[in-house]
Amino acid sequence: RLSSVNMQGTLSDSIGQLGQLMFLDLSFNSGLSGTIPASIGNLAQLTTLILAGCSFSGDIPKEIGNLLQMTFLALNSNKLTGTIPPQLGLLSKLFWLDLADNAITGTVPISTGTTPGLDLLTNTKHFHFNKNQLSGTLTGLFKPNMTLIHILFDSNQFTGPIPRELGSITSLQVLRLDRNQFAGAVPNITNLVNLNELNLATNKLTGSVPNLSSMNVLNVVDLSNNSFTASAIPAWFTNLTNISSISMSSARLTGEVPQELFNLPQLHEVVMSKNQLSGVLTMPGSIGTQLQTVDFQENVIVDVAGISNYKKTLLLAMNPVCSDKPTVAFCTVQKPNVIAYSTSMAKCNSASGCQSGQGQNPANCGCAYSYNGKMVFRAPSFKDVSDTVRFQQLEETLWRLLGLREGAVFLSRVHFNEDNYLQVQVSLFPSTGTLFNVSEVSRIGFLLSNQTYKPPPVFGPYFFIADQYVPFIVAGGKKSKFSTGAVAGIAVAGGVLVIALILVGLFALRQKRRNKELKERSTDPFASWGAAQKDSGGAPQLKGARFFSFEELKSCTDNFADSHEIGAGGYGKVTIKNRINSFIHLIPENS
Repeated sequence: RLSSVNMQGTLSDSIGQLGQLMFLDLSFNSGLSGTIPASIGNLAQLTTLILAGCSFSGDIPKEIGNLLQMTFLALNSNKLTGTIPPQLGLLSKLFWLDLADNAITGTVPISTGTTPGLDLLTNTKHFHFNKNQLSGTLTGLFKPNMTLIHILFDSNQFTGPIPRELGSITSLQVLRLDRNQFAGAVPNITNLVNLNELNLATNKLTGSVPNLSSMNVLNVVDLSNNSFTASAIPAWFTNLTNISSISMSSARLTGEVPQELFNLPQLHEVVMSKNQLSGVLTMPGSIGTQLQTVDFQENVIVDVAGISNYKKTLLLAMNPVCSDKPTVAFCTVQKPNVIAYSTSMAKCNSASGCQSGQGQNPANCGCAYSYNGKMVFRAPSFKDVSDTVRFQQLEETLWRLLGLREGAVFLSRVHFNEDNYLQVQVSLFPSTGTLFNVSEVSRIGFLLSNQTYKPPPVFGPYFFIADQYVPFIVAGGKKSKFSTGAVAGIAVAGGVLVIALILVGLFALRQKRRNKELKERSTDPFASWGAAQKDSGGAPQLKGARFFSFEELKSCTDNFADSHEIGAGGYGKVTIKNRINSFIHLIPENS
């Protein structure tokens, strides 16, 4: 577990010699580069491999398919190229597969009669392949007996139809296929009743707008930038009471906007720009309290009614209604006036007294070196970046589940990035002192990289990319760096420690067994001197020198009781005990 420790260099082939290794986490070491050695496939006991947020390049080694105990594989946010090796389909115990944010090309491998493929991963819950250069179709990839909950294939170059088998994976909670080149009609997905987010935006989809009326827990839907058959806004939208965001820009919508749409209690934003919506836009008196943004720019709306009931952001630029009202607020191109959440520092004074590189700890207002990074939530079920309640819940789970001091978390720069992911800058402060030590940084990095830390469910799947932790500092201000030699050294030292513990255990068992045997024969200390059934009962017959251990002497003499007197002389009684003591005193101290 060497997450976030500023490692530099490359991984040596000798990593494959650590055959008993079960966990390997080198995440968030941006100075770790080169290729992933094929010898990593020799680590037969490995269950967790996390190389996220490094700078590895080249192909994914097919030898990873040898790691049949693997449950967690995260290679995201590197510079990997080449294709996905079919051998990954042999990892039948795999729970988490994250290859996102690389430059991987080619098709997703599907099994044949002679080769494995990812369609065999029926126990896997997470397919995270987004932000690559994958192409081809997904035909044959999905099976009804799969247990996937997250399918993130956005920002690739996939073509062909969306596989109809997707509609039978009822465990799905997040489906992101946006920013690809999928074509044809959307298959029947009405059985996906557990879906929280559906994003099919920016493809070449045709046919009818998919029927989502059965998705009662759906929070976010984006069907923008497709070529659906021209139609009115589906009436069933008004029945989705958990919906928080509806985006259908450039989706060939026509007709009037149903005013019931604005009554939805959780709706935060509705974006239906660049369509053919017409008639009068009516805002009812009972608008949902969560609604922050209404965007109907570039339609053919001719008039508005009841807009005085709505005090938040209304965007109607480039509609006929604005032809004679160019200066009216809703007719101007404007950005939503939303102040994103940031952790309150109201109880603290200015941090100007802190040293360079330090920040002010919200928990106690003291100056300290925080462990920083960005949390990227790939499919949150809300869109409000100003939601104080939800972000304070995120703060609370971070300090509590990461074992920090209460309140020792600062959140800032909350926004949706160009990939439509929710991005949050996170600063974590030490519970004592002014900085974390190496083991603390590594521990926190591991909890975030292997998904041990779970955010509130509304934030959905995430990844964390740590900044380099500046103050691994000695006098002079130099950063400490772990080399890959250090990795091997630490791993070998760990292996030696395990072996030593095994030997200590075996020695303890041997001593326990020996003590038991001594107790059993302590009533007749000379029993072993004569052969069984040949002892006449007289004096024992000596048959050569006999070595006695300290434990044997102690047992035979009732713990060196004075009653076991050997004799007496000018210096007092001679017992076994004082003879042994005199011998011990002759032994050098360092022996």
